Amino acid sequence: MARLYNLLADIAKVDEVLLIVKSGGATAEIKSNALKIRQQSETGVGWITLGSNDDPAHLHVNPEHVSRAEFVREQKPERISFSVRFYDESGERVLAAFFTRMYDESGCVIPWRERTYEQLRQKYDSQITFEKTAATPH
Repeated sequence: MARLYNLLADIAKVDEVLLIVKSGGATAEIKSNALKIRQQSETGVGWITLGSNDDPAHLHVNPEHVSRAEFVREQKPERISFSVRFYDESGERVLAAFFTRMYDESGCVIPWRERTYEQLRQKYDSQITFEKTAATPH
């Protein structure tokens, strides 16, 4: 769980990252521009909160439902997209963090933005498996 928290904390520090949550018939998109992050454990599960409960939008992540993440560079028709995608045990995407504004006006990748993404990928590896915490007795 600490590794998931650390990865989300590092992503939350990066400007121009779009966090996307898909759930059935709805999609939520939240810009990460310097989101606060904290661990909540009053429920015994240790939810991770990005943003503040008082903000217009914030995100609660249950680390028990995130089993792995991967850094994805995906070739699109006009450019490459840069993301970190988080999956549950059945391989369904729980959350994605898309690094936006990666290109300048002429369509060239902005070197320092790409370096930021690559430094995170190198720090965490391109594919990450998160250890489950022991179940809390009720």
